[in-house]
Amino acid sequence: MIRTQLKKALECCFSDGVSEGLWSDKAAGKFTVELPKHEGQGDFSTNFALVLAGIEKKNPREIAALISAKLEQVTDLVEHVEIAGPGFVNIFINQQVWRNLIPEIIDAGGDFGKSEIGRNRKVMVEFVSANPTGPLSVGHGRQAILGDSIARLLEVTGHDVFREYYYNDAGRQMRVLGESTRARYLELIGADFQFPDDGYQGQYIIDIAQSLVDEHGDALKDHEDVSPFKDQAEKAIFKDISGTLARIGIVFDNYYNEQSLYENGHIDDVVSELRKKGLVYEKDGATWFKTTELGQEQDRVIIKSSGEPTYRLPDIAYHREKFRRDFDWLIDVFGSDHIATVPDVLSGVKALGYDSDKVTVVLHQFVTLTRDGKQIKMSTRKANFVTVDELLDEVGVDPVRFFFMMRKADSQLEFDLELATKKSQENPVYYVQYGYARLCAIMRQAEEKGVAIPKFEDVDSLLLVEPEELKLLKTMSSFPRVLENAALELAPHKVIFYLMELAGQLHSYYNKHKVLTENEPLSKARLCLIMALQVVVKNGLEMAGLSAPKQM
Repeated sequence: MIRTQLKKALECCFSDGVSEGLWSDKAAGKFTVELPKHEGQGDFSTNFALVLAGIEKKNPREIAALISAKLEQVTDLVEHVEIAGPGFVNIFINQQVWRNLIPEIIDAGGDFGKSEIGRNRKVMVEFVSANPTGPLSVGHGRQAILGDSIARLLEVTGHDVFREYYYNDAGRQMRVLGESTRARYLELIGADFQFPDDGYQGQYIIDIAQSLVDEHGDALKDHEDVSPFKDQAEKAIFKDISGTLARIGIVFDNYYNEQSLYENGHIDDVVSELRKKGLVYEKDGATWFKTTELGQEQDRVIIKSSGEPTYRLPDIAYHREKFRRDFDWLIDVFGSDHIATVPDVLSGVKALGYDSDKVTVVLHQFVTLTRDGKQIKMSTRKANFVTVDELLDEVGVDPVRFFFMMRKADSQLEFDLELATKKSQENPVYYVQYGYARLCAIMRQAEEKGVAIPKFEDVDSLLLVEPEELKLLKTMSSFPRVLENAALELAPHKVIFYLMELAGQLHSYYNKHKVLTENEPLSKARLCLIMALQVVVKNGLEMAGLSAPKQM
């Protein structure tokens, strides 16, 4: 908003200087307008003079002086300009410009912060993609919320977003799932059974087996084919996964079935195409992908000597199908255990003639649960890992979503269970949501006292002079840019950081200044500020998939 207007004013100054012969046009588009790192260095700072001086071989402070004089002439945004250091131009914005943001924010309402930077750009976000072999673990939970948050940010910045879940319903893992369920079924009916050495443990397998007993009795006891056991388990587990995702507000546009890659001949076709390009060979009974010719350190097996494909091959075929659906940007959200396979899949995509630069992979680190500063292993009735449902049962949806977004994806995430359940301002999600509840309480108090809700044009905005008020306005003005940066960088934690910063300023203001005072004009001006704050905090919470409670 204001930064964009200022950048345009500086570009106008630059063009004027070119027209007047003060400098050439070689520096066009090369300067930046940034927030200063320290207090007292203005509202914005530009390296305009330094960039220009480097190209033109002139004194940067002299150029800075020329720019400063021109800037104050071409725009009324600027209150004054200071030249600092070797030639930085620190720009102080007219205070009324900040105050005039209030009606813009209020009028925009739920649309404030949204933009169209992604207009006409089709994006697929693939995330979760957990195999239907068990309930979602907390690791899957982090990925689910990370992927969903990325999709939400892309949507509010104008991208055409498609959410997809790719699941493996083929291969060895699913066969083992069927064998595990069959063994538990036989155990329940009192028949001889042998549980697979690497079988799936947990009460959930017994529950699925019991459903087969309830439905078929012992009619399946001599059934050697594991298909009915596998199918029942897959159906029950996927229903469980879908229910968990629904609890945290996640809905997919499509579930892509790995088995279809085999049924539709895509797996064989990929191998054939790579073979034609001389990138496939046979060795030790296995089929190898010659990734060393594509910049990798070693070749990779794509079909084992048993004839079973490794996971790299269907992943390459799946990504080719993604490209065939004409997406402009493909985003994969994976756990960090995929780090070794990503280069091979991207090499395969590139070898097939597709632009691998259109694929962005977000790898997230694992989650550690702690209580009283100590790592814990929560007991679980379902498996030998902690499920998302158990975590939701203990702390609730908002803390789970907030805490999973609170760290960069590539940072280890320590989830403090005790902190997440606290109803105090120590808890960061409570701290932010309580800020919104406070704003709503102020508006209710105004109504109870018979104070009419003012319109901005009817108030004296010049009364908003406190440093805390101007700081709040400046922070609110940066909200659209925060969303844009968070979306383009696939970094939802930036929105959480922003909300925590804004909440901190809000609470400090509330503790220092009364909104409803004996001075009616001042009260009305501050109520307008509160209404603008309500819009920004609510939008930030909702865009992150969090609730905005009016009372706490």
